[in-house]
Amino acid sequence: MRSLLWLRRDLRRGDHPALLAASGEAGSHEVAVAFVIDPALWGPAGPVRRAWLAASVRAAREEYDGRLTVRVGDPREVVPALVRETGAASVHVTRETTPAGARRDRSVARAVSTAGAAWVETGTPYAVGPGVVRSGSGEPYRVFTPFARAWRTHGWPGPAPYPRRLLLAELDSDPGAERLLDDALTVDDLPALPEAGERAALERWRAFREDGLTGYAAGRDRPDRDATSRISADLKVGALHPRTLLADLADESAPGVERFVTELAWREFYADVLHHHPRSAWSDLRAGLSALAYDTPEDAVEAWRRGRTGYPFVDAGMRQLEATGWMHNRLRMVTASFLTKDLHVWWPVGARWFLQRLIDGDVASNNHGWQWVAGTGTDAAPYVRVFNPVTQGERFDPDGTYVRRWVPELGHLPGGSVHRPWDHPKGYTHGYPRRIVDHAEERREALRRYHAARQLR
Repeated sequence: MRSLLWLRRDLRRGDHPALLAASGEAGSHEVAVAFVIDPALWGPAGPVRRAWLAASVRAAREEYDGRLTVRVGDPREVVPALVRETGAASVHVTRETTPAGARRDRSVARAVSTAGAAWVETGTPYAVGPGVVRSGSGEPYRVFTPFARAWRTHGWPGPAPYPRRLLLAELDSDPGAERLLDDALTVDDLPALPEAGERAALERWRAFREDGLTGYAAGRDRPDRDATSRISADLKVGALHPRTLLADLADESAPGVERFVTELAWREFYADVLHHHPRSAWSDLRAGLSALAYDTPEDAVEAWRRGRTGYPFVDAGMRQLEATGWMHNRLRMVTASFLTKDLHVWWPVGARWFLQRLIDGDVASNNHGWQWVAGTGTDAAPYVRVFNPVTQGERFDPDGTYVRRWVPELGHLPGGSVHRPWDHPKGYTHGYPRRIVDHAEERREALRRYHAARQLR
């Protein structure tokens, strides 16, 4: 009988265990392939994030020979309706382990069972499924370095083969869903997004392997250079599987290979932590700073969101995020530190803003990255470490190229002077805002609050 493959974070056709299982279950019958636009996720997303998802869904449809149906609505209602419409005997998905995704899937599975179909989870968005890697005593890891060591020792399977036989059902899409995709892709002032889809992602990956890996370790912290892979957005929507990347790197010896694999390990680590500690999605993993005092400075937070803080490196990062749906990782740390330790705002405020806008926004990596900066998560950087937004810019954007690209009001300032417009006689002649806080004073205040919170433990 027919089977139904429900795509979520796996918008590809290659290296797809759930597709392989759906094809095997269907045998000589057809596989219906569907994507569901969930208003609960679509609504809060920013325009660039929606456009990237829309482009990725459309590209996946091409990979499935035009036979990917798109529906809109609550998956608890839409997926059982598809079961009834197609007569599918089984619904196949890639196993989801995020707290919200797992809750949704439990509800959908019950509705699918009521509709008369089996619920089958196969594979994972990660090289090693969250929950698998454990210490010698059987405990989950909460520190990255031992996790990464155990993760490498455990290893991962090779890429899944293509199905030997695959017949795709042809289903009509929901006109309302198609309108949402059209609208998302025709919003005014959209940036030039990367080409979406599995084929384009593989081409980006091959180009990076050939030309970018050698200099990756040395250049990955420089936002003024094109020195990163830029495939995080492809991993987010599942146009690529990390197992594919790791298989390609198995025999590589370029200097940047070890560093790149380590970055993949961070992604796996955060997913594992979230699996074991689902409350850490939106609450501090470590309770040691539960007494820390936070502020809610609405005007200052809005200035941070819009890139109007008066600190050029911070503002460049926030403007890059708003304009492109992506931000260099160095800037993610610097802007997060500014919000949490210069403005004294609890990290979920910033984490939610990032998730709504980042095309690679992943709740595990994003929210635990914020906690790393805030000092309340795994491998917590000491709270006393406060990123200096000026010296960070001078170190990682020494000629000011990155800042001038995103803060045109400072385009007339030469070289590294762009990081200190207050020291230049023409620093404010083109409308750049004055600093909303004094970093040195706020650093002292952050440390005062930290020590006060420690005493209240």
